Amino acid sequence: MTGHLSRIKARVTIHAHRKVLGLLEGEYASAYTGRSMDLNDLREYVRGDDLRDLDWKASARSGQMLVKRFVATRKHTILLVVSTGRSMAAMNDRHIVKRELAVLVAGLFGWLAVRHGDLVAAAYGDAAGSHLRAPSGGETALERSLAAIHDATQPGGPPSALAPVLEHVARTVRRRTIMVLVCDEYAVDDRLGDALRRAAAQHEVLMVTIGDLDPTAHPGSALSDVDSGGSLPEWVAGDRRLARAYAAALAADEADLRSALEGLGIAHQHVTDEDSALTAVFRLLERHRHARRR
Repeated sequence: MTGHLSRIKARVTIHAHRKVLGLLEGEYASAYTGRSMDLNDLREYVRGDDLRDLDWKASARSGQMLVKRFVATRKHTILLVVSTGRSMAAMNDRHIVKRELAVLVAGLFGWLAVRHGDLVAAAYGDAAGSHLRAPSGGETALERSLAAIHDATQPGGPPSALAPVLEHVARTVRRRTIMVLVCDEYAVDDRLGDALRRAAAQHEVLMVTIGDLDPTAHPGSALSDVDSGGSLPEWVAGDRRLARAYAAALAADEADLRSALEGLGIAHQHVTDEDSALTAVFRLLERHRHARRR
């Protein structure tokens, strides 16, 4: 496999210690019982139970017939929802195009899902329209989804808008999924709040935000705004009062976002570079693994 997935695999190999990689590849938990290799608990035998499930040693210790119950291994659907508006084609503070980080995060989740034998679907879009790729297994389908997300994110594209993409998903995706949101939005207005609330009611939602560029922290650089297409005046980077005001406004937006997501039960991580992308995926999977099942 060439292209985006090969770069993602190389990044994991370089930056992940064996212990961390093993945790990333851990089984998804299941709320159901059935046949698998993982023991869930023991219960008293009742007529009709399979005699092969009897735990003879535990039965001898307790003085009653006990049978083993196992955790069922069930195939999940991972839905990658990525904002592909033009702001995602801009550079961030680490001089990395945000689109590359978005593809990396989505690809990490997708690749780990494929390795588990799960299905991966992808939804992406902007203010002008949304697209949905049907669930599929295998690396070939995942590579095509990542390529579509990458190619749809262009500096001359429509503005970013996550709410319409989530609304499109709500109309077209009926089954429950593990939804991974990747975007660069911090402000949660009424429309986005409603869309997130609906998504959280149907799916288990994990969210990753991609860090932006601070225009006040790059003196001597010629900067332009991707959304407006205009150039920023040079004095922006040297104005300390403006820098403080910008930092305060950004901190307020981040606090509002965290509060909104916590209220909806949506796990969230922030990504600024390739190393933090791997850490974010690890932390979100850990939260998913230990979360109470609804």
